[in-house]
Amino acid sequence: MREAILSAAELLFSTRGFNAVSIRDIALEAGANPGSITYHFKSKDGLLLEIYKRHCGPMNKRRIELLVAATRVRDVQDRLEAIVRAYVQPAFSSSSDLAGGGARFTRLRAVMSAEGNAVVGRIIAEIFDDTTNAFIEAIGHSLPHLPRTAIVWRSQFLLGALYYTLVNPERVTRLSRGEADGADMAEAIEQLVTATVASLQAPDVNHFPAAVSKPANAAAAPAKAVSRKNTRTPSSAK
Repeated sequence: MREAILSAAELLFSTRGFNAVSIRDIALEAGANPGSITYHFKSKDGLLLEIYKRHCGPMNKRRIELLVAATRVRDVQDRLEAIVRAYVQPAFSSSSDLAGGGARFTRLRAVMSAEGNAVVGRIIAEIFDDTTNAFIEAIGHSLPHLPRTAIVWRSQFLLGALYYTLVNPERVTRLSRGEADGADMAEAIEQLVTATVASLQAPDVNHFPAAVSKPANAAAAPAKAVSRKNTRTPSSAK
């Protein structure tokens, strides 16, 4: 019954979000009595915490295993690609593979992050920050010229891309007019790795090389951009 409750809660949280799901909803999905949920997990918060714990420990372990192997690669380009792949690949494992983290759990994480739930924020900081810092340090060793702040920004972009790829794969299929399959995990991994490596290797925006000079009117560009800014959110950004 405990496993049935966990599975039901994970499914509902990953599709509806945390706030919209009640203990009664979870009990109905699991075929359980609502009292069973409070008996095993005390509260809905406790249930969410347990879901994170059972996934994140194995996923972080697998990421670190792959990261250790990646840092041993001699060629810098190949090493950087291996580091990024070590972070991305475990998130694309099948939802039944707890050692990999699970695609469904990654979807749940994306939905939780979008809600901005304070409970989730504390869980993420506690469980993921150490592993994420290990990846940031490894990338820094491969790109010693790049400031840590730039790596942090680009790691954040990777996380956003990873979430959205898992949450909305059908968008890739639709916009490519069927030429690409957004549900193709192997292709998604390679596309994410390639795009992230290129992003990491781009010059830092605050330290342009001398050979790449900014145009004379560069200082005026932000003002023009602000004046053209539309107060409405473009539909393409949703």
